[in-house]
Amino acid sequence: MTASPPESVTDFEARPETDRGRWMYEMLLAVHAAIRRDLELIEGLAAQARDGVDAEDLGRQVRDLTRGSILWRLQINCLRYCSFVHSHHGAEDADFFTELRETNPAINPVIDRLQAEHRRVSNDLDAVEVAAKALGEDDGHGSRAALVEALSALRENLLAHLDYEERSIGSTVRRVGGMS
Repeated sequence: MTASPPESVTDFEARPETDRGRWMYEMLLAVHAAIRRDLELIEGLAAQARDGVDAEDLGRQVRDLTRGSILWRLQINCLRYCSFVHSHHGAEDADFFTELRETNPAINPVIDRLQAEHRRVSNDLDAVEVAAKALGEDDGHGSRAALVEALSALRENLLAHLDYEERSIGSTVRRVGGMS
């Protein structure tokens, strides 16, 4: 018996989208929007802390985030954020990407790239976590600058990753099996 050739992208995209797939893609976009929003907020806090903005002034700007000193808020928010992004990427690697590979085998090179990017972003998140934890021991200019630098590297790699992921997997996600 001869194996049939893999489905071409054109053939695949001719398949109908599913309700489940459209819902999954909308959820992915919503999570990515939250990741972008929170990254921008945390970077703003870090930049202001680095620039020596008075803690009282900075505190008024983020009063609704949590209680405590500005550096404590910055540290907690950075750590919470890193944990969330690690969890999101872990879930994609463990389950979501497997389903996409089964739905559309032609997407395998894209998934391979996304998983490699997850590892790079994971290293960036680890660097942010280390820098955020260091604020608890030393809130001097060097510690503040290290956090801003780590966040800058994270921003560059993470935003490029999110953009590529959204562009590259949308068609497949919207055709994931389930409800039609």
